[in-house]
Amino acid sequence: MPINFSDYQAKASELFPGILVCVTIATAAQFLSDHYSAPQMLFALLLGLAFHFLSEESKCNQGVDFAASTVLKAGIALLGFRITFNEIGKLDPRIVLLIGLGIVVTIVAGIGLSYLLGRRMRFGVLTGVAVSICGASAALAISAVLPNSPTKERDTLFTVVTVTTFSTIAMIVYPIIASAIGMADDVAGVFMGATIHDVAQVVGAGYSISPEAGDAATVFKLFRVALLVPVVLFFMIMFKSENTGGSLPAFPLFVTGFCISVLLNSLNVLPAVVTEQLVVLSRWCLVTGIVALGVKTSLKMLGSIGYTALVLIAAETLFIAAWMLAGLYLIGLV
Repeated sequence: MPINFSDYQAKASELFPGILVCVTIATAAQFLSDHYSAPQMLFALLLGLAFHFLSEESKCNQGVDFAASTVLKAGIALLGFRITFNEIGKLDPRIVLLIGLGIVVTIVAGIGLSYLLGRRMRFGVLTGVAVSICGASAALAISAVLPNSPTKERDTLFTVVTVTTFSTIAMIVYPIIASAIGMADDVAGVFMGATIHDVAQVVGAGYSISPEAGDAATVFKLFRVALLVPVVLFFMIMFKSENTGGSLPAFPLFVTGFCISVLLNSLNVLPAVVTEQLVVLSRWCLVTGIVALGVKTSLKMLGSIGYTALVLIAAETLFIAAWMLAGLYLIGLV
C-alpha cells in the first residue's frame, strides 16, 4: 500500500503552530535561565502559564497537546542516556539500600499524608514519586500511568512547580547544612544526590561544595533516576483496573525507550558526541513539554488545588532529607 504523504503533511501542518509556540517559549526560558541563574524548568512553567490564552486558539491546540504528551514522553525516554549500568554497579551497597528504602517510605508516607490531608491516594503517589526520585521528570512520568481525572493535569503541573521550587531552595540550603554538621565532601555529595529533587539542582549543589561532592551527587542522583522504571511499572499495574477495566495495560513506550537508552549508553554503542546531543535533546523535550502543560493550565485552576497540597510536598521533602541524614548517621558516614 503506497504511503500517502499528503496525510502526513496535513498532520504536520496541524501540529506545527502549537509546537512552534512551545519551542519558542522554551527558548525564552533557556535565555532567562542563562541570564538570571534560575532553573529553566521553572521559567518554562511560568511562561507557559502566562500564555494560557493560546489554549483557546484552535490553531495551536493540537500542537500543544502533542508537546504535552508525545514530546514530553520522548524526553523521559531519552533521560536514560545519562545513566550506565557500570556507574550503578560501583555504588556502595549500604547507600543503595538506604536510597531504595527511602524512595519506598517516602511514597508510602506521601500516600498516608495525602489521606490525612483529605486528598486522594493518586495525589500522594504523584507527589511522593516526584519528591523521592527525580522531581519534575518523575512527576511527568508517573502522571502518564495514573488514571485520568478532571484534575490530573492541574495536579501534575502543581507538583512540577512545587518540587522545582523546593529543589532550588534545597540547592542553596543543603550545602550549608552539610557544612554546618561537618560532612565530608563525598558524603555531602551522597546527601545531595539522594534528597534534592531535580538533576540540575543536584549538580549545582554538589559542585558548589567541591568536584568530589559534585561527582558523588551526580552518580547517586542518576541511580535514583534509574529507579523510576520499576516504580512506574509498579503503579501502572497497581492502577490497571482504573485504567483499562481490569486488564494489564500496555507496556509504556517511554519506559521501553528509557531502558533502551540506558542499555545503549552502557554498551557505548553510540559516539560520545551523539550521546551528549541526545541528553541535550532530552532536556529540550522535557522543557517543551512542561511549557505545553503550562499553556494548557489556567492560574485560576492551579490556585484551586489548596494549601494542603503544598503542605504535603513540603512534608515529603523534609521526610526524605531526615531519612537520609539518619541513615548516613547510622552507617557511620556522618
